[in-house]
Amino acid sequence: MLVLEDLNLDGLKIYQDDSLYRFTSDAVLLSRFATVKKGDVVADFCSGSGIVGINLFGLNKNLIQSVTLFEMQEELYSLSKKTIEYNNLQDKISAINTRIQDMGKAYAGKFSLITCNPPYMPLGAGFKDEKDFIAKCRCEVTLTLEELIPAISTALKFGGRVCLVHRADRLADVICLMRKYNIEPKRLQFVSGGDKEPYLMLIEGVKGGKSGIKILKNQVN
Repeated sequence: MLVLEDLNLDGLKIYQDDSLYRFTSDAVLLSRFATVKKGDVVADFCSGSGIVGINLFGLNKNLIQSVTLFEMQEELYSLSKKTIEYNNLQDKISAINTRIQDMGKAYAGKFSLITCNPPYMPLGAGFKDEKDFIAKCRCEVTLTLEELIPAISTALKFGGRVCLVHRADRLADVICLMRKYNIEPKRLQFVSGGDKEPYLMLIEGVKGGKSGIKILKNQVN
């Protein structure tokens, strides 16, 4: 069932479909964690229905030059297009239906900020049908971390930032791949539920940045 949800942010609303993957609090946390600079050209990889990019724009509309949403699943891409049109944001936000691996050189060095809420789970981690559209959002069926990080590095301009949300237990994987592809981790925040141990992390890296990372106070979700 198609629904129009209020983001409680500057009058913005977003289309969701109960039969498709719906965004979670992870996406909202990421859009609030990202630091935006005046004139930023933003991309949101694995954008789903567009929640991170649209929420980020709503929070920083006087700073952001443009936002491009990249989503491979046509049904979710169509929802994001519908949301962009409903909010009359065509001059600021665009959506592209493509695999991250297939973006090509047209976007090399284009973006000063990339956000991404990628699939978290390795293959075989609890989904019986890995072709299912929900599994594609949660599981590394069509995009692995080893494919994602070099694509981010290619699309970032030198000095550009990436803000990523991922499982806390994959911190080592993320940092190792960032450094392999010339992205230096600069900010890290763990997310926990109440007084439990962290289950998520939010991490920011800078392409070509110097070493030194700031560990932020845990976020309780």
